[in-house]
Amino acid sequence: MGAFLLLIVDGVTMAKEFAKQFYKGQKWRQCRRAYIKMRQTVDGGMCERCHERLGYIVHHTVLLTPDNINDPNISLNYNLLEFVCKPCHDYEEGHFLYREEKEKRFYFSEDGTPIPK
Repeated sequence: MGAFLLLIVDGVTMAKEFAKQFYKGQKWRQCRRAYIKMRQTVDGGMCERCHERLGYIVHHTVLLTPDNINDPNISLNYNLLEFVCKPCHDYEEGHFLYREEKEKRFYFSEDGTPIPK
């Protein structure tokens, strides 16, 4: 697994420090808005992965890093974006919502006590 651009902390999605300015910036907000609008004209804004739910997040298909985040050919390129639903995005990003039983690090007893695997 590689580094993730977004972190989930107590159920809140947070950008890594190097990406915060980018995601707050007007260029990204305009690109995101225009990409969603374009996707809505194509198929009503359906998830580009599962085609079952409405898109929710504009996802970069190339992991953004401190080295490439300021390169518009990567960070603002429609060919490197997808409009995906939250479950597809979380599965792709490894937010661990879909871990298999064998991947759990611990279990819980009936009273809620963590038990190591």
